[in-house]
Amino acid sequence: MFWKWCFRLLIVFVGLWLFLDLGSRLGAEILWFQEVGYLQVFLLRLVSRGALWVLAVGVSAVYLLGNLALAQRLKYPQSLKIAEVREEEAVLTVGLKNYLSPPYSQLNTAKVSDGRMRPFRFRWLLPLALSLSLLAGLILVHYGKIAVSYWYPAFNNNIPIITPFRLETIWELGRQLTAQVLSVGLIVGVAIAILIYSQFALGAIALSLSVVFGTILFYNWTKVLQYFFPTSFNNTDPLFHQDISFYIFSLPLWELLELWLMGMCLYGFIAVTLTYLLSADSLSQGIFPGFSSPQQRHLSGMGGLLMLMVAFSYWLSRYELVYSARGVSYGASYTDVNVQLPAYNALCVVGLAIALYLLWRTIFWRSKSQSRRFIFYGLGIYLFLIAAAGYILPTIVQYLIVQPNELQREQPYIQRTIASTRQAFGIETIDSITFNPQGNLTTADLKTNDLTIRNIRLWDQRPLLETNRQLQQFRPYYRFPDADIDRYTLETEISANRPAQPPQTTNTANSESTERRQVLIAARELDYSAVPQQAQTWINRHLIYTHGYGFTMSPVNVVGTGGLPEYFVKDIGGNNQGALTTANEPIRDSVPIGQPRIYYGEITNTYVMTGTNVRELDYPSGSDNAYNTYDGLGGVTIGNGWRRGLFAMYLKDWQMLFTRDFLPETKVLFRRNVKNRIRAIAPFIKFDSDPYLVAAEGSPAFPGRNNYLYWIIDGYTTSDRYPYSDPNSQGINYIRNSVKVVIDAYNGSVKFYIADATDPIIATWSKIFPGMLQKLSDMPTTLRSHIRYPLDYFSIQSERLMTYHMTDTQVFYNREDQWQIPNEIYGDKPRPVEPYYLITSLPQVPFEEFLLLLPYTPKQRTNLIAWLAARSDGENYGKLLLYNFPKERLVYGTEQIEARINQDPVISQQISLWNRQGSRAIQGNLLVIPIEQSLLYVEPIYLEATQNSLPTLVRVVVAYENRIIMAQTLEQALQGIFQPELTPEPPIIRPFEEGIPPG
Repeated sequence: MFWKWCFRLLIVFVGLWLFLDLGSRLGAEILWFQEVGYLQVFLLRLVSRGALWVLAVGVSAVYLLGNLALAQRLKYPQSLKIAEVREEEAVLTVGLKNYLSPPYSQLNTAKVSDGRMRPFRFRWLLPLALSLSLLAGLILVHYGKIAVSYWYPAFNNNIPIITPFRLETIWELGRQLTAQVLSVGLIVGVAIAILIYSQFALGAIALSLSVVFGTILFYNWTKVLQYFFPTSFNNTDPLFHQDISFYIFSLPLWELLELWLMGMCLYGFIAVTLTYLLSADSLSQGIFPGFSSPQQRHLSGMGGLLMLMVAFSYWLSRYELVYSARGVSYGASYTDVNVQLPAYNALCVVGLAIALYLLWRTIFWRSKSQSRRFIFYGLGIYLFLIAAAGYILPTIVQYLIVQPNELQREQPYIQRTIASTRQAFGIETIDSITFNPQGNLTTADLKTNDLTIRNIRLWDQRPLLETNRQLQQFRPYYRFPDADIDRYTLETEISANRPAQPPQTTNTANSESTERRQVLIAARELDYSAVPQQAQTWINRHLIYTHGYGFTMSPVNVVGTGGLPEYFVKDIGGNNQGALTTANEPIRDSVPIGQPRIYYGEITNTYVMTGTNVRELDYPSGSDNAYNTYDGLGGVTIGNGWRRGLFAMYLKDWQMLFTRDFLPETKVLFRRNVKNRIRAIAPFIKFDSDPYLVAAEGSPAFPGRNNYLYWIIDGYTTSDRYPYSDPNSQGINYIRNSVKVVIDAYNGSVKFYIADATDPIIATWSKIFPGMLQKLSDMPTTLRSHIRYPLDYFSIQSERLMTYHMTDTQVFYNREDQWQIPNEIYGDKPRPVEPYYLITSLPQVPFEEFLLLLPYTPKQRTNLIAWLAARSDGENYGKLLLYNFPKERLVYGTEQIEARINQDPVISQQISLWNRQGSRAIQGNLLVIPIEQSLLYVEPIYLEATQNSLPTLVRVVVAYENRIIMAQTLEQALQGIFQPELTPEPPIIRPFEEGIPPG
């Protein structure tokens, strides 16, 4: 009795704990979304996900458990003896049967003999029951792994979500899962449990699968919402002539329903069949009496629903041919269109006919139907058609008809793949221009392009960060996680010789006193993990170490004393200039600083409480520290009421309940990592890996205290459902840079702006969440001037362009013009060239602009073949330009220039000398810079100690045409290239040897 009460108390305690945990999560999330201003977004997601979970769990449980309950009523009783089973074969006499069990024999004979099928003997019964049990285990494990992969994405990244019902699919699933020992053990364990404890095991699996189906729909809420708010692409696929929106918004939902309903119907049919097969103690007696007439009717109805799902699966498989990997190009190939598609049509029609017949027969049941055997014949023929028409025949056609004449057969389908891939990745709008470097650059051209010269990047992110960590961190708990390249319009007394932006948008009055400078900006964030272990207390973690402070800004092309970088903005408060130190008065007037506290950043992964009795550490100042009290808009008020308990439960931080440092105005700031912050608000958008900091005036779009630090993050709408589009290594075959997100580094405010209004996917999300996404024109001009073409998007497009710049089908088939990204030497090891930002002017463009560039070389060659540029300024934002170099002449590639640098006897000797005595030379990024109708190559060389690294810029290498020079500064190197000293070489004087007459 005592243990029973203990067990009941444990159940009550666990239930109460789960209730409080779920309640605290819900309450905290509601308060947080209310803080950031997206409560309606959260509530719509919550309602839609909850409704989908309840719908899937409810329908699945009712269907599976209802059919199992009906099967329990119709199954044979365990007391049924083997004699009654053999009565169907007339093996024993009526007298013997009456002798064994006269009353039950008469009752049971009248009950089960009418319309009953022939018995199954043990040699057929055991393999059938075991196979069905293993298949049930396979279904449970497969769907369970899908659900677990949603909870823990790293658990298994190769889970196939789309599983049409085909023999090869089940075989492939079995092969994949049985390759894992744990999966094999689970499948076998489930099968054994079914054979021994059939009623309990089948019911438990039904409940488990119901929850799993609900979880799958719960995590796929985006597909359901998109289905009801589609946006037309105004473009159709070339095979079925459906609008692309059907594949992006409708087909994913149909595939999701197929995944759910197929699993439900298949398991339901297996579970009911096993319930009947294992009744009457059949395994122990070695024989199954045969399915009775009610059992046959029940199985006929469930079989009809299953075959209906099979027909539906093959109907979907027709459209999935546009994602076929068969053939030389992605999408439906010759074999798919001419063989596989008719096969799927036939299998769909035949499957539908069988399903309708089974359902008709279930409704109008006749226990002694003569057509019963035709059902088995029809199913056998159908299985043969699946194997023959769905697999064997396409394979034969592919090998015997297509491959001997592959180019001719596949040519129209290759063209479809090329066109669709270029559309899906946004590379069909690239302006392709022939660029023939002339090699006639002069000193006058350099003066004309002085803004380009003054913005040639000599400082890479890595050496600058290393230098920052040595010179600008000041305390171990500060860290510079990243340095970002941007451009700022700075006041100056020097005017450029050409405008720095399109003439139609240039302000003539200001152009003489300002210029655009390319800079590296790095946020000084607080890294609590670097606080000494002895000081990592609860108060320090959550009340004192709350924020980072300030940033550094360095021009990319200026070298200071000792080869160190110069700083436009540096240091921390404690001087007469305010919060941060600026290089001069024009910089102070150009770059807004204010009080640059960073409460929301890239590494702010702790939650903090502000407005408490404890002062927050602001920044170190001499022998003491400066302190601050947060007065921003961020955070949720917790005070001393019920909210304190709610957040203590939500954060699992029970010290919040007992601390005496909280005040009525105390706030908790959590989810402060900017990436986590925006993903929580908009999980349906894929975000760039590199948020970048901007110092600009953001009001009035961002109300609150005068803060000038903002994070900008690019967001992408992606899909893997674009027909005929060849996916990249991440499985993406459609992408658009549709969103720009701005986060206030002090207040935590988040704004989403639509960057590409032509994208149908972002238009659909605007319909689903009205008011969430704003127009890009609503972004403050000061912030909009800092948006840039995103690096991740550019990298994906440039990777696809290496193959899909070939638009001729024969050239594409032969892969004769395949490109690759060249290598460069960075440090002392080769690595692929990364896209880089520059302020320069494009050929035949009369103004400098902020560009993202990447060179290409031919496959297995090292000379430049093309050069891709993405524009980031003004009305030209988002435009791509491809400059093709002539194939009949040599244009030096990065690897050729690197080889020339390392083969130069003077440069090589100097680098070898530096790589001794506890130091090493680092060769920086090799930049290919277009100037007028020529290409200039620039590579910085840094020197760092093997210990206590403090990289310094020691040399700059410049290469132009056949000339190459290394100097201490860029100016000296350019002067050496374009103004060589014409000093004649000294004559060689040979000594006169005595005894040998001259001549």
